[in-house]
Amino acid sequence: MIRVFDLIISLVGLLVCIPLLAVLAIACFFDTRAPLFRQSRMGKNEVPFIILKFRTMKQDAICLPTHLVKQESITQFGQFLRKHKLDEVPQLWNVLMGDMSLVGPRPCLVTQEELITQRRMRGVFSEKPGITGLGQLSGVDMRDAIRLAILDEEMLTNLNLARYLKYIGLTIYKVVRINPLT
Repeated sequence: MIRVFDLIISLVGLLVCIPLLAVLAIACFFDTRAPLFRQSRMGKNEVPFIILKFRTMKQDAICLPTHLVKQESITQFGQFLRKHKLDEVPQLWNVLMGDMSLVGPRPCLVTQEELITQRRMRGVFSEKPGITGLGQLSGVDMRDAIRLAILDEEMLTNLNLARYLKYIGLTIYKVVRINPLT
């Protein structure tokens, strides 16, 4: 049932967001000359996939986890996109294509060995990664691999349609409340 909701919400989201996606893609093109950022991330069953995001860093920036990125690598427009989580909107395509779910553990880089080991130990890779999840809602990021993997496992163990919808609702509330576009 969750896959059905993933399909419906991602398809409707992409269709509704076409004007926004177009404006952001044009703005990103003028900002970095390459609006979309593609990167290999760890997916279900440890199969890598290519995640799509709007580019927020200079093209020559080194690909590192967000918490290790030098602030000067992020463009001013990229800071705006990150603050309002707009760089994540293209991931609706990853959800539509079946690489991701709306709710699940955030996909890590294929080079994040500690997090991969912790998630492997807890069976987290048995499910698709997601755009949002318990780790993000709890304010735990990939710096704390053990805590994040524990939250990922807890979320997946207890995930049902009601919790799935709750996580989506809480994410929307959190993004709008903390980062209003005004």
